[in-house]
Amino acid sequence: MKKEILTVQNLEVSIKHLASPCGSSPAGGAEKRILSGVDFSISEGETVVLLGRNGAGKSTIVSSLMGDPRFNVSGKVKLEGADLLKLSTDQRVQKGLFMTFQNPVETPGISTTEIIRSSLEEKKGGFVPIDKVREKFTNTAQRLGENIWFFEREANVGFSGGEKKKNELIQALALKPRLLMLDELDSGLDLDSSDEISKILAEYQQETGCSYLIISHNLRVLRHLEISQSILLEKGHIFMSGDSGLVKRVEKQGIRAILNEVSDSRGCV
Repeated sequence: MKKEILTVQNLEVSIKHLASPCGSSPAGGAEKRILSGVDFSISEGETVVLLGRNGAGKSTIVSSLMGDPRFNVSGKVKLEGADLLKLSTDQRVQKGLFMTFQNPVETPGISTTEIIRSSLEEKKGGFVPIDKVREKFTNTAQRLGENIWFFEREANVGFSGGEKKKNELIQALALKPRLLMLDELDSGLDLDSSDEISKILAEYQQETGCSYLIISHNLRVLRHLEISQSILLEKGHIFMSGDSGLVKRVEKQGIRAILNEVSDSRGCV
């Protein structure tokens, strides 16, 4: 039986209203609920896909699990048996959690190599030679059409959208997470790059037994992965879930058609 890596029960996420230009906020600063009653689990070596229209709550799930301070989070969330909601973001990373960003930030003055090196030193608790860092991503970089000197540049500064996403993947695989959350890793990539990343992710999963929680609108990045569960979100709730068949259905019909079809069958207007 596979070991359960992540368990999410009754996840509730809210965010405070932003203040207006004149300094006040709606409803006296009342919170706005974004997610409610979200339940799912991920076991070792599994791939779970989050589907849904823009604003459905997909990115909020992964951001809240990573510890984004903008969100107030409640519910029961276990990562490798630990109470995730009691851990700081760096403690979550130490437990093997990693997230790639939908819009990676630029880091002037610091190279990707140095970011990876600092992360590895924090993880290992000691000095890591720079050559050892480069060894960790040389093969993956070459497969993605980049040489190692690409990663000596200031991280994401002046990078194209596709280059930023490749940079995110390199960082993730160098740190060897137990659970890798990918927030639209494929956006900004051409079809060939998306296909190559799908192969790299599949091979990495087979080698390490890591798990994936993936958000994607370009389903080509899922092509070489074995999907364990697909979750369709709508307005902050789980609308329906299934296996890889749901992904294929979304690809063929589109999300709106499925939402309308299922709503009609449930007797909704």
